[in-house]
Amino acid sequence: MWTKALDRLLEHLFQSGDLKIVFPDGTARRYGDGTGQSVSVALLDDSLPRRITLSPDMAVGEAYMDGRLTIEDDDLYGFLTLAIRNIAASGQPWFRKPLVMGRHLLRRLDQFNPMSRAQANVAHHYDLSGELYDLFLDSDRQYSCAYFRNSDMTLEQAQEAKKHHIAGKLLIEPGMRVLDIGCGWGGMGLTLARDYGAEVLGVTLSKEQHAMANARAEKAGLADRAKFELLDYRKVEGQFDRIVSVGMFEHVGIPHYTEYFRNVSERLAPDGVALIHTIGRAEPPGTTSPWITKYIFPGGYVPSMSEALKAIEKQPLYTTDVEIWRLHYAETLRHWYNRFTTNIDKARALYDERFCRMWRYYLVACELTFRLNRQVVFQFQLSPKQDAVPLTRDYLYPDNEKDSLRHAAE
Repeated sequence: MWTKALDRLLEHLFQSGDLKIVFPDGTARRYGDGTGQSVSVALLDDSLPRRITLSPDMAVGEAYMDGRLTIEDDDLYGFLTLAIRNIAASGQPWFRKPLVMGRHLLRRLDQFNPMSRAQANVAHHYDLSGELYDLFLDSDRQYSCAYFRNSDMTLEQAQEAKKHHIAGKLLIEPGMRVLDIGCGWGGMGLTLARDYGAEVLGVTLSKEQHAMANARAEKAGLADRAKFELLDYRKVEGQFDRIVSVGMFEHVGIPHYTEYFRNVSERLAPDGVALIHTIGRAEPPGTTSPWITKYIFPGGYVPSMSEALKAIEKQPLYTTDVEIWRLHYAETLRHWYNRFTTNIDKARALYDERFCRMWRYYLVACELTFRLNRQVVFQFQLSPKQDAVPLTRDYLYPDNEKDSLRHAAE
């Protein structure tokens, strides 16, 4: 029964491409229209037809990690490209829609992140061995989307460009107090203190990040201007001239969106500016992959534009700018994947082969979701004051403005 159900699911999903599936009993079937490079997958566990039919994301991810699903030549990019492109185009068949609706109804429970649970969720991912992140991140340990102003930028250059682009939107002046919500390993805070003269307080729930951020501040001679605390953003007191949050809103959870933006509003000075940078979905609200929830980011969720703005609109804040980054994160993830695979022997020494397969699956699936399935990055610039920032974006591109004036004069 389950082999037949999986067959029907695959027939519905794979309308293009050429996918060969070898079922546990040895029978083989092809799906798609036969175009493009063929991808061959073998299911080596009798339970997989049932598991994949009921929860494709979870079952396929786990089976690949465990070696119970193998891909010919280990062509993970080929398989996930074919799968994500077809799933984005075909949607779910009728017999899976009740399961999808059930997940949607339960998503608020899954994303309920009170302070105690939030710290455990953060520790699951960010308190892994620090050596792991050295294997694939840039030298500043920026674990968020880089900004490729030019296609030939290195990862280090693109991450520097990201930080300075955000700093430009914050219009920071020396001596301003800045709150960095979800400060990571301190790279953004240290940049704002060193290059812009800001007084930075960074908060994180990761013990590993907290220790490294303060050690970096001491080493750079910036400990008097960049301080990092192991603290939930909801515990921060006082007001700040600027607030920045990069790659943290994905961990907040839908039930806490209003609480999050209320805290941003309450912490901002009357003429303050906030910049919230988050992964987003260019489609209506949805759910998180159960595989991502279990193995990578428990409690995490990528918001739609409507979900974020609905929470922002409840606060006395102007949305002074919204910018959408499209393929920048796909390029960032490709750099991370290439670095990780170059250093995969070191990763195996830290963990094991199963972990390496999990991490490769995570990086490739995320990259291809940005390329093929309507995932982007949102940057929300917010302020209590309508004219706290210039009325055009010219201030972000002074070189372009000068060029335009020179061409006009000519």
